[in-house]
Amino acid sequence: MPVYVDREAPKLWRKICTEASIEISLLAENWKLVLAGLVFQYIHGLAAHGIHYLHRPGTTLQDTGFFLLPELGQDKAYISETLFTFIFCTFVLWTVHPFVFHSKKIYTVLIWCRVLAYLVASQSLRIITFYSTQLPGPNYHCREGSKLARLPRPENALEVLLINFPRGVIYGCGDLIFSSHMIFTLVFVRTYQKYGIKRYVKEFAWLLAVSQSLLIIASRKHYTVDVVVAWYTVNLVVFFVDQKLPELPDRSPGSTPTPLLPLSTKDKDGKNKEEHNKLLNGNFPDTTD
Repeated sequence: MPVYVDREAPKLWRKICTEASIEISLLAENWKLVLAGLVFQYIHGLAAHGIHYLHRPGTTLQDTGFFLLPELGQDKAYISETLFTFIFCTFVLWTVHPFVFHSKKIYTVLIWCRVLAYLVASQSLRIITFYSTQLPGPNYHCREGSKLARLPRPENALEVLLINFPRGVIYGCGDLIFSSHMIFTLVFVRTYQKYGIKRYVKEFAWLLAVSQSLLIIASRKHYTVDVVVAWYTVNLVVFFVDQKLPELPDRSPGSTPTPLLPLSTKDKDGKNKEEHNKLLNGNFPDTTD
């Protein structure tokens, strides 16, 4: 086993370097889109922090989901965040898998350009919605009597712009309709549904999305309407954004993934170099299903 690793590790390293070179060239072409998407994530966080100043705690609204799902309790509220963290991390790992695996159906930079487009469109609608009407937050720290339910008047602009990270993000109130966690979850699941290759992973991903929805309601982080609106809004946003964006090039030779470490790299290195040259010249490889 050590001999095999010693022999194949340099091949894997060459593959990672080749892939990195391809992705860097794509990033050089699309850096404005990536930067704009990342900057908007800050703008979205700033808007969510700003609504907290307007939040007024009150009686929790009548909610069907609260009647049907037992409350997890404040000591178990972390379960929802744990599942969301798992979904987020596994999706990020999947988007960078072309650096290691040979099943290169996607380009990391291009897939993130698309994901950021979905997020920006969905978050823009979310900002408009939760600023239109402020609802009393159902979360534990947003209820009447909690010191965190209302923010004191800011002393300076810097206090607002820094959004009290990360405490201001974790303990926010007022940004309810619709759920930001469900935006990320559904965007990730829809993206893998379209560009992933493993059917059982797709089915499992949708199961996780449903579980995430129920846990958000059970942990009282959102009203049921926040989750329901997210389900149809995000799916519609993804559908319409896909109509406007060009289809991503499919670089996979087939639908069957190959092992992590190659047995032979002579042909594969030649193919990677040819692919790299095409990308540098502005040409994408032929798409395949």
